[in-house]
Amino acid sequence: MRLPKILPAFALAAAFLASAPVVAQDAPAADVKPAVKSTISINPAEEYLANPEWMLNLDLSTGGRVVIQLRPDLAPNHVARIKELARSGFYDGIVFHRVIEGFMAQTGDPTGTGNGGSTLPNLPAELSIYPHLRGSVSMARAASYDSANSQFFIVLQPRLALDREYTVFGRVVSGMEYVDAIHRGEPPATPSRIVQASVAADNKPLPPAAMLVEQAPKPTPAPFMLEPQTPQGSDNPGAR
Repeated sequence: MRLPKILPAFALAAAFLASAPVVAQDAPAADVKPAVKSTISINPAEEYLANPEWMLNLDLSTGGRVVIQLRPDLAPNHVARIKELARSGFYDGIVFHRVIEGFMAQTGDPTGTGNGGSTLPNLPAELSIYPHLRGSVSMARAASYDSANSQFFIVLQPRLALDREYTVFGRVVSGMEYVDAIHRGEPPATPSRIVQASVAADNKPLPPAAMLVEQAPKPTPAPFMLEPQTPQGSDNPGAR
């Protein structure tokens, strides 16, 4: 489903849920929502706070390092998966294949199509009441709650309709400007990418500056028209 340009207020939350960062994977037709963890702290426990073993570095082609505070207190299995894949080099070179202005930037698919993942088994959801604020990092999934694998998204602007529906496992604490610079599109014409992902405790240096650059986004050509026309479909439910 595509987001309309104009929506009634009562339909806005449903529309954002329908456009949530999902990946195409096999899933059962019926799915039971897991329990939602309600006893949480907005801030990580002292044992995790700024502890390099629980910090994820994403060195982006947009120019620098994004630092994510991981939250094993919210989603221990998802944090363990992200760390395992980062340490294996899985995320190195992977693009942001779905980036929606004012919504989120999604990555983690080695095929760059939104249909792929790792060879590891899918993860059971670890839902909590932690909000999808700007900078929150959450797992993408298919229709099944228990279908997250390797894809994740970084929230660009608050999207509270996703709360209790997707597994939040961290939040950006440094370098959000490099997330904001990720090229937009579904997919982008010139995708931005993760040059290197690493756990901070492993002390991997930032890649050379020459690797943290990318081509400018390709401009979208204007349609050729013999005479001016009135834009069509801007108020239709399926219009963007």
